[in-house]
Amino acid sequence: MSMKLKDLAKKEELLAPGHRLCAGCAASIIVRQVLKVLDDKPIITISTGCLEVATTIYPYTSWKVPWLHTAFENVAANASGIESMMKVYERKGILKKRPHVIAFSGDGGTYDIGLQALSGAFERGHDYLHVLYDNEAYMNTGIQRSGGTPHAASTTTSPAGSVIPGKIQWKKPIARIMVEHNAPYVATASPSHWRDLMLKVEKGLKVEGPAFLHILSPCPRGWRYPTDRTIELAKLAIETCIFPLWECEKGEYRVSAPSMRYVKRPERKKPIEEYLKLQGRFRHLFNPKRMDIIQDIQEHTDREWKIILKRAELAS
Repeated sequence: MSMKLKDLAKKEELLAPGHRLCAGCAASIIVRQVLKVLDDKPIITISTGCLEVATTIYPYTSWKVPWLHTAFENVAANASGIESMMKVYERKGILKKRPHVIAFSGDGGTYDIGLQALSGAFERGHDYLHVLYDNEAYMNTGIQRSGGTPHAASTTTSPAGSVIPGKIQWKKPIARIMVEHNAPYVATASPSHWRDLMLKVEKGLKVEGPAFLHILSPCPRGWRYPTDRTIELAKLAIETCIFPLWECEKGEYRVSAPSMRYVKRPERKKPIEEYLKLQGRFRHLFNPKRMDIIQDIQEHTDREWKIILKRAELAS
């Protein structure tokens, strides 16, 4: 696949314009970057969520590929069935070439409601790519907290108040959980680093068996920031290492190039405040009485980063 922008720009857009996703939503950017990798049309299945609702309001659709909606909790089961059917068709000679199967789900349909089906699909070894677009809450149904919501973020079900400073629990390390399923390929990615994201999609599609791609998907409505700062925030998440870029191929961890610079030059790693202060969901933390929570988040971020560095054998 050519990674030159002029070549990519000439490729057909498989997600048509005119969808109803919010201004500044990263989900459509992510989908376009993922689908630009493909030379043939895949079969897409999507769980209920922002992406599904906003791109397929009856009787319209923005998808130019075979597409199937399924319930919130079972997109991985859907992908498993599609992939199994394609294998049978290929074996019987009905298909000369098996199309790629890609599942898209948000954090609610991955961390929480869909985790059982996802775990089963990976345990059985179904050959498909699972893409998590992580906007860190149940945005489609009203900005409720999920297992992917960061600690201390204010949501409609974890509102910041005088007693509870937003969500009490820490974000679930979903990508590492999928590594522990012995998946042949797991990676994190960000729409701010399109080349890294697309190369990881390419790797995920090439491996035999299930691949998991965890992509950060900033949400202006739920995170409460101006719509023109989506890519800036996606980039800041990497620069603060609250969402570092890495991959694990057949059990071997590697830190990706955009995050590797903070291994070589730790002083370039930005403090977590720079990421938090741009988002209204963390506004309450900048009250002098709550500054200790920012320090807790910084320390937790550093610990999580060190886990990745140690597994990549880069920690001192």
